Amino acid sequence: MSRRRRSAQNESSPNYQAKRRELLRDAAIVFQEKGYEAATLNDIAERFGTDRASIYYYFASKKELFQALFHDVVSGVLDENITAAEAVLALDLSTAEKLRRLVELQLLSYENNYPYVYLYIQEDMAKLEFQSTPWAKDMLRKTKRFEKIVSDLLDDLVAEGTFRGDIPTPLMAKALFGMINWTHRWLKPGPRKVNAKQTIDAFCSLFFEGALKPDA
Repeated sequence: MSRRRRSAQNESSPNYQAKRRELLRDAAIVFQEKGYEAATLNDIAERFGTDRASIYYYFASKKELFQALFHDVVSGVLDENITAAEAVLALDLSTAEKLRRLVELQLLSYENNYPYVYLYIQEDMAKLEFQSTPWAKDMLRKTKRFEKIVSDLLDDLVAEGTFRGDIPTPLMAKALFGMINWTHRWLKPGPRKVNAKQTIDAFCSLFFEGALKPDA
């Protein structure tokens, strides 16, 4: 089977790659629902509509499949988000509006790339056993880069007197990312009472009103 898998990967036929992407999406949903440790290849095969043996045509193990979700999909999303965030910084906008744009960027990215990015948050990649791999370290570096962009804007908002100075900006950042990242538990695409746009508006209202300097 390993020879067949290597041969199929090397040939990279459109049909093989399409089925591989479909398998990755089904696996991501299973991992999100059950968690990495509890999910089995049998669970993934059942959702994919095949048997466990057929999974090995695409991936050698559950670990390899799980890693591929982040190496093949999420890493690229993080790159796109950093590029978009840096583009926001270059706009002729107020610091507060730039921060709002970043909140919007992140939540829309979560929605557009569901469930991959949420899985990254849910499983806390910094604590998983393969965190020492080069690609995992690179993903953590990208995550930290986005967080620093937001933190720097918070520092600027305090320095310019828009945000209150009695709360440390690292704590503000944790509160903001806490709101955004916790949405992995309940914000899903499709017809729902609350969508991403409503969530963006609500979070920005709650955060900005609480962070604004009283006389700003």
